[in-house]
Amino acid sequence: MSLASRAPTPSPESPTTSLSSPLLCSRFGGVWLFLVLFVALGFALRCALLAKAWREVTVDASLLASFVWGLVFDIGAAAYASLPLIFVLACLPANWGQRRWQRGLSHAVGLVILFVLLFGTVSEWTFWDEFGVRFNFIAVDYLVYTTEVIANIRESYSLPLIISGVLGGAFVLGGIILATGWPTRWLTHAQSPASRRWRTAPIWFGGALLLGIILHERQLPSFANNHHRELAKNGLWSLFAAFQNNVLDYDQFYRTIPTEKAFSIMRHELVADGSILLAPTEFDTLRYIKNDGTELHPNVIQITVESLSADFLGTFNRASHLMPELEAIAKKSLVFENFYATGTRTDRGMEALTLSLPPTPGRSLIKRPHNEQLFTLGSVFRAKGYDTAFLYGGYGYFDNMNYFFGNNGYRVIDRNCVASDDITFANAWGACDEDLYRWTLREADASHAVGKPFHYFVMTTSNHRPFTYPAGRIDLPSKLAGRAGAVKYSDFAIGAFLRAAATKPWFQNTVFVIVADHCAASAGKTELPVQNYHIPLLIYSPGGHIAPGKITQLTSQMDYAPTLLGLLNWSYPSRFFGHDVRRTPAKATHALIGNYQKLGHLEDEHFVVLKPQRETSSYRVTLPAGTLMAAARNETAENEAIAYYKSASYAYKERTYRALTATEFAHYSRQGEALAAPRPHRIADSN
Repeated sequence: MSLASRAPTPSPESPTTSLSSPLLCSRFGGVWLFLVLFVALGFALRCALLAKAWREVTVDASLLASFVWGLVFDIGAAAYASLPLIFVLACLPANWGQRRWQRGLSHAVGLVILFVLLFGTVSEWTFWDEFGVRFNFIAVDYLVYTTEVIANIRESYSLPLIISGVLGGAFVLGGIILATGWPTRWLTHAQSPASRRWRTAPIWFGGALLLGIILHERQLPSFANNHHRELAKNGLWSLFAAFQNNVLDYDQFYRTIPTEKAFSIMRHELVADGSILLAPTEFDTLRYIKNDGTELHPNVIQITVESLSADFLGTFNRASHLMPELEAIAKKSLVFENFYATGTRTDRGMEALTLSLPPTPGRSLIKRPHNEQLFTLGSVFRAKGYDTAFLYGGYGYFDNMNYFFGNNGYRVIDRNCVASDDITFANAWGACDEDLYRWTLREADASHAVGKPFHYFVMTTSNHRPFTYPAGRIDLPSKLAGRAGAVKYSDFAIGAFLRAAATKPWFQNTVFVIVADHCAASAGKTELPVQNYHIPLLIYSPGGHIAPGKITQLTSQMDYAPTLLGLLNWSYPSRFFGHDVRRTPAKATHALIGNYQKLGHLEDEHFVVLKPQRETSSYRVTLPAGTLMAAARNETAENEAIAYYKSASYAYKERTYRALTATEFAHYSRQGEALAAPRPHRIADSN
């Protein structure tokens, strides 16, 4: 190699290198440069955010503590972010950095890193400007709804100006760093034999991973001023923590009222269907539901159909002819004409149908930590001696389904639990509905054989892109027919299942529930398009346990569990937030719907929407069209909406929404019966 091909080596006495740390004089000196840069930008951003939030912070020792904690988390985030760089430096040849092109490439990569770090810093600033906090689940949600988010960014900011500004800042900062001589000093001493590199690299990896394992945002103090806690966070760390925890705290982002007031409102709401409070002085929804008449104990098979909008059924939309089987079943069923989903994803439907809970902000409880042993519809069935199972055509690790159901008392049967020859057709989402229903029949036969009543939550997958299904079943081609074909196949499979079930000895003693998890589409012109949450609920009882008919009251998935159990005349202690709508005054029935960030409460045509940044909107709604008209703020309606969502968030956070043990179930049943017993009237003493 000629001297001309080498980069000049600066003199050790050069003023530009005299400030360099000896730590730079090694292959992994570049990692030190990255860490210093990352932490310095983190500190600068924290100072900028402090200046912006100066009127909201409290100048005391805790403010200084927030900067100390911030330094700790900046170092932790920097260590994690440096892992790819550590790996690359370990893999580069021994003499890397000695040729001009290698140094040029290193400088170019350094410029890219600077651009990314500065762009992240600017992004954090804009996020704080809008929400007053570091990156959290709202930022995660932005990564999910990319179309809406990109459009919002384009309308809100000048992207060419921002990108060019960040690029210019990267060049300026890069020039300053080069002027210190640190990059040159590092590259001059970057030679390292493989044996030394691979001895050192594990130390760097181990240190970074250990720091990540030790650190957790739960370790941050509960500062009296929450702005201090947010300042103490690192945005990158918080973003990945939000991915992991899937939690958006209600009290932090939404308009709220004191917990005492929220539960005071809820106590009034909970007894709207005649329930009896069992813990009237506690922050708990525990109550006793008393139904007259003989309790019925049929089997219950609940078929939850993927993406089944009410408009697909001719029962609700005369123009649709896609579901002749369900239309025929509807004529023999109890049909809920005004039934609404709580969310836009399968996990939201599962949450409401099993837990009877409002759609708490952020991710559903299905995918949140600490979602074990909750009070579910299945827990009530188990208390009455039922076998409970969750059956799913796909792999139940998706959306955390298996963990949730498996840790809430349900047996789990999914695609992993069956032999390969037990699947006749499958796509990326799972086995076809016919296969799933065949597994269901087999499970029902087994439970019946041992004399055990059963409740099954059956979740389908066929009505989902890519819209493929077995050939020759319907008159529409698989995939090519799109959603219409998938809907018609779903209908065909349900009809075939019920005909097969009719040959079974347990058929007459079984109630079949057909319900959707959510609509096929949820987007609309309004912030929460109510009409796109309208779904079917049919309850078919061939043995006559539940009479056919219609329920016209406004109902949501949250009301499904208590209404079903009421139809069976069950008396039981409950923590459900929903009501038996048959026993609830029409003006007191409601629907709670949401879309991760926005939380809606619809009652008596008044629709309140709660949004992050403690904003609210009020509308008048015309159903079933879902037409929204802006309305004056109604404090009573607003507080009722807040009470539902705040108390549900409290129940999750404080872990009070737990299943009752067998002993507790029996105890509260006796207590409830005593409270429900008629008492003799006292005759006033005329004297």
